[in-house]
Amino acid sequence: MEPTVPLIGLTGGMGAGKSTALKVLERLGAAVQSTDAVVHELYEGERLRDAVVTRWGSQVAPGGKVDRSEVAARAFADERERAWLEGVIWPLVGEQIAVWLEQVRSKRPMPRAAVIEVPLLFEAGMEGLYDATIAVVASEELRAARAAGRGHVLADERAARQLGQEEKARRATYVVCNNGSEKELERELSGVLDKLGR
Repeated sequence: MEPTVPLIGLTGGMGAGKSTALKVLERLGAAVQSTDAVVHELYEGERLRDAVVTRWGSQVAPGGKVDRSEVAARAFADERERAWLEGVIWPLVGEQIAVWLEQVRSKRPMPRAAVIEVPLLFEAGMEGLYDATIAVVASEELRAARAAGRGHVLADERAARQLGQEEKARRATYVVCNNGSEKELERELSGVLDKLGR
């Protein structure tokens, strides 16, 4: 049987360093994708724009361009609206990811893994789609400092219905601690890729 590229879900709390980990994994020979980037791309396209305009009116897309803060204001004000938006977005994300994965698996030489960053991986019950999962964790102080540097506060995390990082770590196949340098993170992630390759 021909070897296949393992599909890995990467997650972690706000400020833990998911994006840095994704960048490091790419450097280590993995093909990488971010669901946030896919969602961003979908908002630039017609299907999602037309759906949100039909639902909430043209004020969510002034000049034909979706205003994500306007969408968020409507979606997070009401549980039903949020459920509707997720019901529209996630199937579209799934389609994009499937196309991406097909391209990744046809590459020669094959990447060491196909890694997808999914902030709400466990919350959305998507862990079953992956061969393995990685949770990136960091100390609360570091996470708070990193989040603040991007204009967020960790309290946003609870508001975003995220599980605590201890729970993410408990559910993940691998846990990678990101309290040190990028070099140390690279060493840890390299070890994970080695295990996956066996």
